[in-house]
Amino acid sequence: MTQKEFHRLYEQMPEDYRAELIGGIVYEPSPLGWDHGRSQPYLNAALLAYAGRTPGLEVGENGTAILSNEDEVQPDLILRISPECGGQSGNTKPRPRRAGEPGVRYIKGAPELLAEIAHTSRAIDLHLKKERYRLAGVLEYVVVCLCPRRIYWFDLRNGTELNCGGDGIFRSVIFPGLWIDGEGILKPDYDKLMATVVAGMQTTEYQDFCAKLARFKR
Repeated sequence: MTQKEFHRLYEQMPEDYRAELIGGIVYEPSPLGWDHGRSQPYLNAALLAYAGRTPGLEVGENGTAILSNEDEVQPDLILRISPECGGQSGNTKPRPRRAGEPGVRYIKGAPELLAEIAHTSRAIDLHLKKERYRLAGVLEYVVVCLCPRRIYWFDLRNGTELNCGGDGIFRSVIFPGLWIDGEGILKPDYDKLMATVVAGMQTTEYQDFCAKLARFKR
């Protein structure tokens, strides 16, 4: 199925229906369990704390992203540079799903970073999705696996997996100063998680990144 065919049919479905088009195949995910539900807010909090103080960044959850003619997905979390600040993804023009409704926008193109919380979807998230995201141009991809509990952080641009340092911290290569404490996500430990985010944002690399993005705001 093509993305246009999928999108047309998807817009006719009830609001609570969820599906994704991955490599031309339609997938209907299982209902989200509590383990998924309680894990996602921690990664979301870390990304929001980082993006909320960084000019030109946007973070969101479960938003539709049109990646290609065969891929329309709803990642658990999205972190991107806004189109106005030189980001590689854009937005579709607002269009009502149904007559009389307000216009809806979708992401068009590959955001810089996508993240998934993987439980029953582990096989798809670590293989098919990873490959389709790479082909679409996503730069970094994070998978928080709940069983077994492990974080996978992929540098898709260079085809490598990023490992946490001896201190247990994952450091983004696309977003300078984005430091995520693995134990803070998996345990979880909110205080440790947020302290690590703050520490990353005190680095020279982060300050230089902010200055670069701020130039687009002028």
